Amino acid sequence: MQNQKCFLLSYIKYGDNDAVMHCFSQESGFESFFARGIYAPRNKKKPYLIPLIPLNISVIPANKSGKMPKISKLEPANEQKEEGNLVQNSVLFFLAEFLNQVLREERQSEIIFHEISAVRKETLGGNVNAYNAFLVKFLQISGIAPLLNDKKFLHPESGTFGDEKIHELFDEKISRTWKQFLTSSDPYGISLKRTDRNLFTDSLMLYYHIHFSGFRMPKSLEIMRQVYE
Repeated sequence: MQNQKCFLLSYIKYGDNDAVMHCFSQESGFESFFARGIYAPRNKKKPYLIPLIPLNISVIPANKSGKMPKISKLEPANEQKEEGNLVQNSVLFFLAEFLNQVLREERQSEIIFHEISAVRKETLGGNVNAYNAFLVKFLQISGIAPLLNDKKFLHPESGTFGDEKIHELFDEKISRTWKQFLTSSDPYGISLKRTDRNLFTDSLMLYYHIHFSGFRMPKSLEIMRQVYE
């Protein structure tokens, strides 16, 4: 039996009562687990299937190669019940979908686990800009953030700043916003107006598409924006 703390990123119903849960574990990074009977009528664990919820789980290791570890016990990691409003929950859903893509090959990382905890706390505390700060921090953690210099326009393909604008999304204002987030000691404290926030997110999604192989725009981004408005 292994005890792990993890964040739920996504889940897929399997058969009538079971599910496969994709999580990011503090102990071992990205993992998939088999949750038997979680959809059964008398099972009280189904309400825990919430994107980015922190969970304490006990796992029975797979005894054969290729088999999936089974969850024997599942409980929320936090004693106090945390419930976000519609906007906050839409942000957490977006972040979970994003992380479910970019963490697939990620093993154990205390830094990433800590940052997921931080952005979740910021979001549930009402910080509407938290997800953009996290997206920048993740680039820095991954070692693919743009290189800074004194030039005005970010060139997304090279990850450097230049003298000329080469992409419509990366004008002087958005490029300046990138520098603001990249150099701030407290990026979660940066506030953006809605239009600027959306444009900055679009530029981040394009940067991820260029620098992360196979990255796709999360479908939940549009849902999150509709909820905001």
